[in-house]
Amino acid sequence: MTSFGPGSSHLPVGAPPPFDPELAPVLRVINEMMPPDALRDLADLTTLRQASPSMEPDSNETLTRNGAYTVEERTVPGPEGAPDVPLLICRPTAVTGPAPVMYHTHGGGMVSGDCRTGLAGFLDLVQDLGMAVVSPEYRLAPETPHPGPIEDCYAGLMWIEEHAEELGLDPARIMVAGASAGGGLAAGLALLARDRGGPALFAQMLMCPMIDDRNDTPSARQMAGLGVWDRVSNETGWTALLGAARGTADVSPYAAPARAMDLSALPPAFIDVGTAETFRDEAVTYASRIWQAGGSAELHVWPGAFHGFDGMAPHAAISQDARAARALWLRRVLPA
Repeated sequence: MTSFGPGSSHLPVGAPPPFDPELAPVLRVINEMMPPDALRDLADLTTLRQASPSMEPDSNETLTRNGAYTVEERTVPGPEGAPDVPLLICRPTAVTGPAPVMYHTHGGGMVSGDCRTGLAGFLDLVQDLGMAVVSPEYRLAPETPHPGPIEDCYAGLMWIEEHAEELGLDPARIMVAGASAGGGLAAGLALLARDRGGPALFAQMLMCPMIDDRNDTPSARQMAGLGVWDRVSNETGWTALLGAARGTADVSPYAAPARAMDLSALPPAFIDVGTAETFRDEAVTYASRIWQAGGSAELHVWPGAFHGFDGMAPHAAISQDARAARALWLRRVLPA
């Protein structure tokens, strides 16, 4: 039996929203290399995990931004009984005193990517604010199903708080952030930190977050076969993480934050998503539920934008607007 989640509907959906005219030609090129349903089953994982030359991870030297950051790789204790967790720590060199921290969890549908995936864009966002960026190398599904990935991320987050002073970081100014699966992990970390009495996070930034394993919202059905990471790929990614539990009542909110019954007492959230992507409705519903719980959330829904648009088409006007909105919000919520 299909389980319909918040924001879903049994009613038919209309035609998909049009893509932004500046983004549409970029998407056509992307789809030649990676169709929307590129992850039809786990047999496709090898291909998905093989980065193209244009997606080579940034080196430590590149991440220093000509001396603006020092880049250090640490290995810290993982969850009990699990392997250690590698952390990539980028600290601003011009900051006097403890630096605020963005704890970045990378995207990749829970099945691909590493601690460098998408990191450059987050450094772009926070460099002028003098923030450090820390990125954990969490284990991937299906080799490591839930709760392995989120517990790896939480172990790294706890270690950063506990060792902030020696690293020149401010334990009172830590936020979580991520895009796609990374956005889902960031939302899960905010829930875990609240429920376990962990770090008092000052904010959470959830960009096109992957947060609902039920995969049945109107946008998921409307965008099937279109854009980047459609309903087919999404089902495969969630099944890799959750196995037979996907779509059942047995799914933890720390794996799929849309399942959380209580969204109160969470740090202020920034949530953004495109109108023309699978995750549109689950992201919008999540923001609405934070408001309903009395919380703070800023929501941006970018017209005609596909999943991950700003990273894949950085020069498009709408991509520049999205980055500007994130920076303005972060300036407002960053504690002095």
